[in-house]
Amino acid sequence: MGSIALPEETIFRSKLPDIEITNDIPLHTYCFERLAEFAGRPCVIDGATGTVLTYAEVDAAARGFAAGLFSVGIGRGDVFMILLRNSPEFVIAFLAASYRGAVATTANPFYTSGEIHKQAAGSGARLIITESCYVDKIREFARERDITIVTVGDGPAPDGCRLFADLMGTDASAPSAAEFDPDDVVALPYSSGTTGLPKGVMLTHRSLITSVAQQVDGDNPNLYLHQDDVLLCVLPLFHIYSLNSVLLCGLRVGAAILIMRRFEVGPLLQLVQRHRVTIAPLVPPIVLEFVKSPLVNGYDLSSIRMVMSGAAPMGKELEDNFMAKLPNAQLGQVRRPQPHHCFGLVSLLDCRYRRGNDEAFYDALPLRVRDDGGGAGAFDVSGIRKGAVRREVGRVRHRGEERRDEDRGPRDRRVVRPQPARRDLHPRSPNHER
Repeated sequence: MGSIALPEETIFRSKLPDIEITNDIPLHTYCFERLAEFAGRPCVIDGATGTVLTYAEVDAAARGFAAGLFSVGIGRGDVFMILLRNSPEFVIAFLAASYRGAVATTANPFYTSGEIHKQAAGSGARLIITESCYVDKIREFARERDITIVTVGDGPAPDGCRLFADLMGTDASAPSAAEFDPDDVVALPYSSGTTGLPKGVMLTHRSLITSVAQQVDGDNPNLYLHQDDVLLCVLPLFHIYSLNSVLLCGLRVGAAILIMRRFEVGPLLQLVQRHRVTIAPLVPPIVLEFVKSPLVNGYDLSSIRMVMSGAAPMGKELEDNFMAKLPNAQLGQVRRPQPHHCFGLVSLLDCRYRRGNDEAFYDALPLRVRDDGGGAGAFDVSGIRKGAVRREVGRVRHRGEERRDEDRGPRDRRVVRPQPARRDLHPRSPNHER
């Protein structure tokens, strides 16, 4: 069929029904809404030590650390940096930000000193949580700016630092944030700098709740996660993909989250077999290593029922080779162009006919496609039925409360209540041909 010109107001919607989203509550309240039901179930499993924390224990630890933040002067709108690899302490600290009304900016501990200093200064961080081995990267910077350093791990704290365990042991009855607004910022990840220097991306309680709800709430969710699942958390939590679709979605449904500090094929396979992992969120480079490794055939991976691949598209050949090793699993490819947009386009579980980079999109997410000149463009009408526009280059624009488009620059020092953007938003990544 030939192509036709779509009027500018043409809106594409998911085939899934819209869902009711309660997004005017704190993020931690939303994630732990069913805490009474999940209290005794495994929440966080430390793959390195085998330590298991229940939902009740994680909630209590987050409340305790929020009280510890209060004791060192962190209040509503204040920023602290989580400079950690994946760990139970990362999870506790991030949830504590929500309890305290503070803002967590997440950073890669393998950054150079200069990169860490720039993000800490640009975000206005007043406290940095890290491991002892990374303290030398920030010690002088923190001293000059009167920034508190908190270290995780066993043993005494380095000179001038506080221990994470000491703050977590603070009286949990200390007051939470005196005020709350769903448009308060709670997370401040930094973009990768695809279109320039990295920028702080302000994500609110409302936007994160909306994003998680679009993935796991409702009678027909995009991600079929449930409380009996064990989610592999090997992707770094300082990236929005893992923070949102693994940690927050996992907490919402009451699943167990198996944490790996770093990716290695052998240890990953051992953990999957030992803990009977059911959901494996990955990225194409890990998938490629998986396909190439001769170790895979020596492990029982039959527990995996779903693989999520994100951050970049997986080509048909790699997908076919990978899924041949996991015949019981289904694959969903998720695309989040930038942390600005906590939304996704996903090849869903029951859509085995999709291959490569063909996508559908989440419920409660109106989209339209514009050409580079701002017009509607000419598109094959056969793409409308499947929710994917084909044969032309264009930009996907979307509207909803799950995204933020305000950047935080180096002159800002506090984040409290940025006003929601109501206009359509388009990814700041290169155009994709469909």
